Amino acid sequence: MKAEILVGGFGTRLRPLTLSVPKPLVEFGNKPMIQHQIEALKEVGVTEVILGINYQPEVMLNFLNEFQDKIGIKITCCQETEPLGTAGPLALARDKLLDGSGEPFFVLNSDVISEYPFKKLIQFHRSHGGEATIMVTKVNEPSKYGVVVMDEETGKVERFVEKPQTFVGNKINAGIYLLNPSVLDRIEPKPTSIEKETFPQIAAEGKLFAMVLPGFWMDIGQPKDYIAGLKLYLNSLRKKSSLKLAKGSHIIGNVIIDETAVIGAGCLIGPDVAIGPGCVIESGVRISKCTVMQGVRIKKHACISSSIIGWHSTVGQWARIENMTILGEDVHVCDEIYSNGGVVLPHKEIKSSILKPEIVM
Repeated sequence: MKAEILVGGFGTRLRPLTLSVPKPLVEFGNKPMIQHQIEALKEVGVTEVILGINYQPEVMLNFLNEFQDKIGIKITCCQETEPLGTAGPLALARDKLLDGSGEPFFVLNSDVISEYPFKKLIQFHRSHGGEATIMVTKVNEPSKYGVVVMDEETGKVERFVEKPQTFVGNKINAGIYLLNPSVLDRIEPKPTSIEKETFPQIAAEGKLFAMVLPGFWMDIGQPKDYIAGLKLYLNSLRKKSSLKLAKGSHIIGNVIIDETAVIGAGCLIGPDVAIGPGCVIESGVRISKCTVMQGVRIKKHACISSSIIGWHSTVGQWARIENMTILGEDVHVCDEIYSNGGVVLPHKEIKSSILKPEIVM
């Protein structure tokens, strides 16, 4: 089987992190976002992954050449010369996706994190005999989204309703699909939305089915959802693979710490924290609801919550970082500084406090 991951463009929602690397290579739970997806695809027999990309393809390829050898799966890029939406990249990759086997192929949005129940998706797709299967997830406020109206027993999709003001259902598109090769005949290599153009057409013919996603789901394409998704991911890890989580009297809740990180005395870490490789956390530090990326140094008695600390940054002694502060790569926060929701571009030194959410350029 094959799969295409829709990587997309500039990753503006996750800046300033995406100023340093393409969005799919931003770490999530101490792995590049895209690695979670590729590993799950390989587990169900996918032998080739095609990336639909229009931004920094050379950076992606450098990473993926090394990664495909390590994981043992073929990875290729299909570069867009102009943004082609969510369906156009499939037409562009047509020759790569078609192998003559007639097997369906996966399509994933690169921002999506879940338990990736691909095996169940394959079984369901084969059982209904339709042309396409989309995964849907339940949400509490369906009026914010495009809702998928479906037959609850068979999964057949009846229609799509964009941001309904009256209740028509609580299931939304989760950005994970399994499609028969014939779907490619419906798409031209031009800017096209698979959600708004292709899927409604297939549904009108009674050939589109939806499977409710078991377990957690989050689109982690923007910082607040990234932090919320980390909590869901670590909780899932607790249930499935708890040995990967950190233990000790200094740990609260679910925490993942790379084995090369150094943690000082008297720290309190957690819940919902990921600390990457080569980090140095000095004594007396308090961290909660955060991602601390590779090579970060957090100095004595700093306090960090609900934030993302970018690669090779430094947080000074007694500094307080909170309320969705995002530090880009190589940002240096001086001692005793307070940041309340600051979004700091790479290679900056912060010498005065950021008292209200703002972008520091």
